[in-house]
Amino acid sequence: MKQFAPLLLSWYGANKRTLPWRDIKDPYKIWISEIILQQTRVSQGYDYFVRFIKRFPNVKTLAAASEDEVLKLWQGLGYYSRARNLHAAAKSMGGVFPRTYEGVRALKGVGDYTAAAICSFAYNMPYAVVDGNVYRVLARVFGISTPIDSPDGKKEFSALAQKLLDPKNPGDYNQAIMDFGATCCTPQAPQCDSCPMKKFCIAYKKNLQDALPVKVQKTKVSARYFHYIYVEQGQYTWLHKRGAGDVWQNLYELPLIETPTEKLDTAARAQLKKWFGSAKIIPIGKSIKHILSHRIIYARIYKVILPPTRKVPSEFVRVPVKQLPKYAISRLVQKLLEQI
Repeated sequence: MKQFAPLLLSWYGANKRTLPWRDIKDPYKIWISEIILQQTRVSQGYDYFVRFIKRFPNVKTLAAASEDEVLKLWQGLGYYSRARNLHAAAKSMGGVFPRTYEGVRALKGVGDYTAAAICSFAYNMPYAVVDGNVYRVLARVFGISTPIDSPDGKKEFSALAQKLLDPKNPGDYNQAIMDFGATCCTPQAPQCDSCPMKKFCIAYKKNLQDALPVKVQKTKVSARYFHYIYVEQGQYTWLHKRGAGDVWQNLYELPLIETPTEKLDTAARAQLKKWFGSAKIIPIGKSIKHILSHRIIYARIYKVILPPTRKVPSEFVRVPVKQLPKYAISRLVQKLLEQI
């Protein structure tokens, strides 16, 4: 469709959002912005981007930082593997951001979409982005019912996106279609009345906005029950650093016991006795429901008061309470601590 790109770029010229990573050619800053905006709304990611760039203005400063500092700056954004991958990728660059599509695509945590975004925005290379916004726009405008999460769907949408790309202006075109999906062709209540595509949009003509795009695979959501213990040991408390293989890898947290249900069972109480002896475990506040992409965590915090002479188990570190803000913790632990 020859009208698609011109209409899209015309709409973008009148509706583009002013953002700190727009209209720049620095691949490092574009990379940071794209990683932050994965799974994150622009309104939430804006301040994080500003703080991140202020502290790590280039590849070298990010590579030289500790992972703990990077995670602390990322605290509250979620999906912490993004921050770990950023840090690992920065250390792999040798101080210079790659200048080829293949080099960018090879960076840890960078997929086809992010590589296309960086290379088109920074280097004006003709690679079409395909993200959730693009899937939605193309599925609706062209009436495509192939599931976007199927192998055939991914091939079909990628090919169409590349065919529609304006090769002379790929950066603005990619920005335009993502903005269009984020602000006009939205998941719910799209602004069809003011849409420049409505004259030939198949979803609009057939009232299929809610049916497209099609997705067949549903994420299985499981419930987990966390019991956190805040240790009060004079002016100190205990922390544990999470390992690999689960949520919040390498973040710090309070002593944690996970149970099959919301109640502390026999095994949990035995573990508490092993850690804290006969000290009284005091429930604090109410249970918090914390939703992740494929888990719902029900968490509660308890308090235990220990004498200064109580030995700290090897799996924990004893830290001054005043220094707690220096440690990277999950948003869930932060909310629980606010109840103390």
